Amino acid sequence: MSDRRSFIAKLASLGTGLFILPRAGGAQEQAETENTPSGGFEAPDLPKLPFQVVDGVKEFHLISEVVRTEFLPGKVVDAWGYNGSVPGPTIEVNEGDRVRVMFHNNLPEMTTVHWHGLEIPMDQDGVPGLGQDPVPPGGAHTYEFTVQQNGTYFYHSHFAMQEMMGMIGLFIIHPKDAHRPRVDRDFGLVLQEWALLPNNTVPNTLSMEFNWLTINGKAGPATTPMLVKHGERVRIRFVNLGMDHHPMHLHGNQFLVTGTESGRIPESAWVRQNTVLVGVAQARDVEFEAKYIGDWMLHCHLPHHMMNQMVSMVGPMSHLGAGSRTGLGMEEGMGIVRQGNALDEDLGPGLGRGLGLAADRERPASPLVGGAAGLMAASGPLQSVSAQPQNPPSAEHEGHVMPGMTSENAQKVPGFPQDMWMPMDQVVANKPEVFGLRKDWTGSMMGMMTLVRVLPHDLYDKIMEMKKSKEAGQ
Repeated sequence: MSDRRSFIAKLASLGTGLFILPRAGGAQEQAETENTPSGGFEAPDLPKLPFQVVDGVKEFHLISEVVRTEFLPGKVVDAWGYNGSVPGPTIEVNEGDRVRVMFHNNLPEMTTVHWHGLEIPMDQDGVPGLGQDPVPPGGAHTYEFTVQQNGTYFYHSHFAMQEMMGMIGLFIIHPKDAHRPRVDRDFGLVLQEWALLPNNTVPNTLSMEFNWLTINGKAGPATTPMLVKHGERVRIRFVNLGMDHHPMHLHGNQFLVTGTESGRIPESAWVRQNTVLVGVAQARDVEFEAKYIGDWMLHCHLPHHMMNQMVSMVGPMSHLGAGSRTGLGMEEGMGIVRQGNALDEDLGPGLGRGLGLAADRERPASPLVGGAAGLMAASGPLQSVSAQPQNPPSAEHEGHVMPGMTSENAQKVPGFPQDMWMPMDQVVANKPEVFGLRKDWTGSMMGMMTLVRVLPHDLYDKIMEMKKSKEAGQ
C-alpha cells in the first residue's frame, strides 16, 4: 500500500512547496503493436507510468517521493520510490521514440535520475555534477532524448544510498523490428535486498548484511505469480540493483539467455541454462517454451536469499574475546547494538562473516546439554566439551518444534534447528493468480521467490476472468 497522497498533502500544508501532479487528461500506456509481445509487457505488482503524446513526444511525469509499502501483508516499510511505488513504475517505449520525462523531486534531499544503459547525450545522463545540478527538494528537471536502442534497461537515483532505499524502475524499449521468435508473454522482475532492524520500518542503507529479499518490491509468498498458457513462448527480464549477485533458477524448464543490459544477444551466442547469474547493475533476458504444465518455482538460489527476516543463526550465539575481529555476525553487520553503546570497541570494524574456524568471532552455542553439546564458545580461552557449562533450558529451541515436522528428540540432535515450515496461504488468498495452487504452497515460498504457472487454457481463462471481476470490484 502507499501513503503517497496523504504524505504529500501533509507536507504541502506545511508550506514545503512540493510538486503535486494534477490529473492529466488523455494519459495512456504503451499500446500493443506488431513488435510487442502478443500479451503485452507485465511487471507483476508494479504499475506502468502513463504518458501523453505532446507534439510527437512521449511525455511522462516521474515523481521521487517517500513511499510506505509492504513486503508482506503487515510488514510495513518506509522506503523511497517513484509515483507511490517501490520499485518505481515501468516506463515503456518503442525504439525510435522521442521521450520527455518531467521529473519532480518530493524527497527531503537532492536527487537525480540516471537512465542506466541508454545511449543519450551526457547532459541527459543524470549524473549530478558532471551533466546537471542535483535537483533540490521541491525542484523539477526535464530529461529529453531519443531512444535508438531496444531491450531491458532501467532508471535509478544516482545517489548511492538512495538506490538502497528502493529508487529504481524498469525502462523497457520494444524493438523497431520484432525479434524472432516472437514471445507471447513478457515479464519484468526487479531484484532487491534490504536490511531492516527490529521494530524499525526504515531500511538501514549502510548495512552490508540483508534480511529481506524482494522481487518487484514483494517477498515470497506475496510475490504475484506469472501466468502463461501451456505452449506459449515466454520472456522474463531480470534487473538487479543492490549489493548482491543473484543466481536465478527456474524449476522444471530450460531457457535461453537472449539479452543483457546492453540489448539483444545475437542468436548464435544464446546460452541454454536453467540458472542465470544476474550481477549488480545488470539485466538478463531469458526465453523458453512453456512445454510443461505446472507451478514452477523461480528463485535466487543463494540459500540466505530464500527466507524472510533472516537472522545469523536460529539458535543462541556466544562470542569469544574482545575488540575488532574477523567473522562478525549479521546483527553487527546490520548495526544492531545489543549491549554497551554504538562506539564500543566491540562494535568496531570487522572483516566479513567468518574466515575459518580460527578466525570466527561468532560461534554456535548448541541447544544440547552436557557432553553432547560439541564445540562451544566460552568467555575465556576455548574449553573442552566436558569443561563447558550446561546451557539452561531457556537456550533450547522450543519455538521451532513444529508438530509433525520435527522428531521427538530433535532438541538433542546436533545442528537442530536449521529450517522452518510456515504455511501462510491465507495471507495471499485474495489474489486470483494463486487460485488452484496446492494447500500449504506458501510453506516453501520465502524471500526472493516467485512462481511461473504454466496453465491449461481453461484454467488460465478462468483466472483471467477472476482478475477482471476483481478489478471491476465485483
